Amino acid sequence: MITKLEDLLEQVKTKGKKRLVAAYANDSHTIGAVSAAIDRGIVDATLVGDRETIQRVCAEEGIDINKFNIVQEADETKAGVKAVELINNGEGDVLMKGLLSTDKYMRAILNKEKGLMPGKKTDMLTHMAVFQIPAYHKLLVCSDVAIIPDPDFKQKQSIMNYLISVAKSLNIEKPKVAVLAATEQVSIGMRACAEGAWLAMMSQRGMIKGAIVDGPLSLDCAIDRESAKTKKCTGEVAGDADCLLFPNIESGNIFYKACTKFAGAELACMVMGARVPCILTSRGDSMNTKLYSIALAALQCK
Repeated sequence: MITKLEDLLEQVKTKGKKRLVAAYANDSHTIGAVSAAIDRGIVDATLVGDRETIQRVCAEEGIDINKFNIVQEADETKAGVKAVELINNGEGDVLMKGLLSTDKYMRAILNKEKGLMPGKKTDMLTHMAVFQIPAYHKLLVCSDVAIIPDPDFKQKQSIMNYLISVAKSLNIEKPKVAVLAATEQVSIGMRACAEGAWLAMMSQRGMIKGAIVDGPLSLDCAIDRESAKTKKCTGEVAGDADCLLFPNIESGNIFYKACTKFAGAELACMVMGARVPCILTSRGDSMNTKLYSIALAALQCK
């Protein structure tokens, strides 16, 4: 089992070097992270952006610009479209967001004619985040904190499958998934509670493969053994979750920001559901977060 994000950088090497395309890679954090991933033998990389800006950043950071393939596109929106085009032309295995805004990045991915969606009506994107939190004893795989505002029951089943897939890529043989709600009580009037109970029942009946699922669970019962014991919340998941499935984007996003801003968490983030893994981090995220995200995405490549 991988217990630290740093270990991702070694684990991903077992899958062979991947080809990364970074959209609008004009900032030092993106260029620095991609440079570090190249040095670690994880990827070869194409930077789509303004060549003059990239040259200046490389000079300021002491990075050899010759390690990158550079595709000139100074316009933010067009850079996102061009990066997706390169992926569709078979010139990349992983897409990465650079300095362009999230909405423009997502529009390029979701474009019906030239995007990266497989093409089925049931296809959906979801955001995966792997947290390394100093106060927790292992990595936590969480979703959705950035894309789906209010997932319905069918979407939660899809998110569940992605959570399990990512956890297994971290060498967690049988992931423990907590379906979160405001309370661990099965309150029928609260949709998150009812759906958590349904998902747990599906797991018990073998309808969800490869994981142990419990819900509804409050956050404290999912990740703190003492709280689970005090509340008489039993089961294999209680106090020892590998994965958290959030009831909505508000709860997930607040958890994400509280962990990073208050608790000093490190993380890796990506979007799943497109034809290739798509790295989605905040423009303000650290170079380490971007590097770990590259490793996580490369690990998910088919």
